Amino acid sequence: MVLVLAIGDLHIPHRAPDLPAKFKSMLVPGKIQHIICTGNLCIKEVHDYLKSLCPSLHITRGEYDEDARYPETKTLTIGQFKLGLCHGHQVVPWGDLDSLAMLQRQLDVDILVSGHTHQFKAYKHEAGVVINPGSATGAYSSITYDVNPSFVLMDIDGLRVVVYVYELIDGEVKVDKIDFKKTATATTHSAH
Repeated sequence: MVLVLAIGDLHIPHRAPDLPAKFKSMLVPGKIQHIICTGNLCIKEVHDYLKSLCPSLHITRGEYDEDARYPETKTLTIGQFKLGLCHGHQVVPWGDLDSLAMLQRQLDVDILVSGHTHQFKAYKHEAGVVINPGSATGAYSSITYDVNPSFVLMDIDGLRVVVYVYELIDGEVKVDKIDFKKTATATTHSAH
């Protein structure tokens, strides 16, 4: 069992002062094995905070990130799953499932994590999963001002991943779950 935190679009301090206190109390060092971040951290302190939760930190560059070391896209393998990471402002139209699926095929990944829209979304699509963890701080976006803070925790175990979505709604943390099983023979993705 490997726990992977997917988080992004924090926009600290420009659009939000910090992560919600209820999220901070849940995110403790030593529990998470990997963090994948879709970008728009904006300041080094946020990078340092995430690194304090888990040293295995993977970040792609959002359009407001000043750190040029963050790549546009990144792929990594965790257990039996190949994950792709992209901020999402490069995907046109923003948040479009067909465009995201094309990027998923280009990166040749089982799970694509992208952000930018600040809206949580998770789809089982073709041979994989497309996830947008939303904005962890609830920062507004150019698309919407009404954003519930959210993040995603993936529990990767063998050929199975359980995606837990944590969303702050009216001051309460709500959790939803999506289960995905990978077929053992699926090593490449092909369009049907």
